[in-house]
Amino acid sequence: MLIALHKPFGVLSQFTSDGSPNRPLAEFGFPKNVYAIGRLDADSEGLLLLSDEAQWNEKLLHPRHAHEREYWAQVEKIPTVESLGKLSRGLVIQGHATLPCRAWLLEPQPEIAPRVPPIRFRKSVPDCWIGLELVEGKNRQVRRMTAAIGHPTLRLLRVRIGNFLLGNLPAGQWKKLTPEECVLVSAK
Repeated sequence: MLIALHKPFGVLSQFTSDGSPNRPLAEFGFPKNVYAIGRLDADSEGLLLLSDEAQWNEKLLHPRHAHEREYWAQVEKIPTVESLGKLSRGLVIQGHATLPCRAWLLEPQPEIAPRVPPIRFRKSVPDCWIGLELVEGKNRQVRRMTAAIGHPTLRLLRVRIGNFLLGNLPAGQWKKLTPEECVLVSAK
């Protein structure tokens, strides 16, 4: 069984509380014996997959599969083509060289439901949404990458794993994937 969750802000990618105000996955009424495949930080949103089948973990997370993950990051200021090129070529962050990725300005800018709590708003500093397609998932990698080029991430949303899109699944909702949808997830 493979489940897609639109993980909201302030939710952990684990079933037990960590003592913080963040909510654990146990509050979402999942079937027994499922666990998160990978993770999203509590302050990140979007597509999180869960399963009760161990092979999904290896299939989706092992580096040899180079599985694509697409993120939309709302960043401070408008990145230049040069800045996006730096992201695309890869950066050295905390002594680790990130793999090359795809980075682009989302056009048109997406209209995304407001987050609760809302992101900080600054009248004098514009923001925009960029897309990033990665094949690796180091801890807080997108946030560290955008900060390294001078565009801190304000809000982060994972919108795709493989060819499976988050689509219009509302925040806080989950669904069991059909066999056809499972093929999209595992497609490279």
